[in-house]
Amino acid sequence: MAFEEILEEVGGFGPFQIRNVMLLALPRILLPLNFLLTIFMAAVPTHHCTLPAQDPLNNLTQETAWLEAYLPRELDGSFSSCYRYLYPHSLSNTSQGEGEDPIVPCPEGWDYDQSQFHSTIATQWDLVCERKGLNRAVSTFFFVGVLVGAVIFGYLSDRFGRRPLLLVAYVSSLALGLLSTISVNYIMFVIARSLTGVALAGFTIIVLPLELEWLDVEHRIVAGVLGSTFWSVGVMLLALVGYLIRDWRWLLLAVTLPCVLGILSLWWVPESARWLMTQGRIKEAQSYLFRCAALNGRPQAREKLSIEALSLVAEREKTVRRPSYLDLFRTPRLRHISLCCMVVWFGVNFSYYGLSLDLSGLGLNLYQTQLMFGAVEVPSKMIVYLLVRYVGRRFTLVGALLGTALTVGAGLLLPSGLVTWRLVLGVAGKGFSEAAFTTAYLFTSELYPTVLSHCLPATRNSPCRAS
Repeated sequence: MAFEEILEEVGGFGPFQIRNVMLLALPRILLPLNFLLTIFMAAVPTHHCTLPAQDPLNNLTQETAWLEAYLPRELDGSFSSCYRYLYPHSLSNTSQGEGEDPIVPCPEGWDYDQSQFHSTIATQWDLVCERKGLNRAVSTFFFVGVLVGAVIFGYLSDRFGRRPLLLVAYVSSLALGLLSTISVNYIMFVIARSLTGVALAGFTIIVLPLELEWLDVEHRIVAGVLGSTFWSVGVMLLALVGYLIRDWRWLLLAVTLPCVLGILSLWWVPESARWLMTQGRIKEAQSYLFRCAALNGRPQAREKLSIEALSLVAEREKTVRRPSYLDLFRTPRLRHISLCCMVVWFGVNFSYYGLSLDLSGLGLNLYQTQLMFGAVEVPSKMIVYLLVRYVGRRFTLVGALLGTALTVGAGLLLPSGLVTWRLVLGVAGKGFSEAAFTTAYLFTSELYPTVLSHCLPATRNSPCRAS
């Protein structure tokens, strides 16, 4: 008897599996809340150099006139964000004589418009102008942490189990998220966020096998599409949370505290019976299989789940050599698949995050655009589910990638004045890019032998991800 036959006896898709998918929905929602958090947390509001206090004896009493006196204009007519006149512009012409007025970088810092954001990391540590690269580096360090964490959690979860490592991911994400909220300087914040990325990678690596190893092959597509929908819920939820909370510390706290619920939910999350059997923990595997059979309404399956029968299955599972990442390139066929997969995932990730992290120029405010970009993902996933069943994975993926390229390319060629058309093309491009993500996720997992499936990178920022 193979493990797939055991699943058939206890029910490969029933209330037990549905409950498991729902319990593991929280980490899928938490991922976009953290992965896309910099859209709001690192936003750069309108700003200009801090100016001297207005002299009550000076006739430049109006605010606009005071700005004109100290701030040069950019080519588009707006006030400069990074430079100011050394002397008041209206006085320097007479005091300096002919010639250009001296312009200097902001010597006393910046004043920020607080109408949209009360505080961001950019305003907290003045990550603007010549320091704007430090603001952008926050996301880079975070995703480097996710990449490192994917490798670490992939190895540890295979050695010590999915459930214990999911607990580690929850606790460390909670602790490091709280540490990030109390950061006193930029260096402390970057280190804390990078380590948070390492911890969050545990969700991306562990959740997928913890679901699939309790599902029969026939229902994995349904579960995959359903599970990926929770990512879209998180994208839309981020728009609401960002709208309600305008201070970056409280915003970060709001997306971190749900980890407490995740820790509590682990009481009902089952360990992978397949993994337990490969470790020789037959009685524990039997206990979980009994629970599955009972919840799925198949009590008669208990008769076929004796310790002796499960021990034979466990021996068969143990005879399969433990795979490694090198096995993805061991044969010419696997090398071909892996290299093609990398190219596809580079394009898929590049287009998805390029659209997700740049919400400007579409005629809507930041929150409306974020909500619309999340909402369009849901029908996109439903369409993908139908297409992969009746058209096939390859044609669906090709169509989604071409649709992304055409809509994004057309949007770049449109004049800035055609805001409505830019919005339509931007939303359509986001829908196509998410369709490519979902299809590539389903397609990639089926291209490899089952024994190598856990070796696939499974994050939205790496060559193969779990939605």
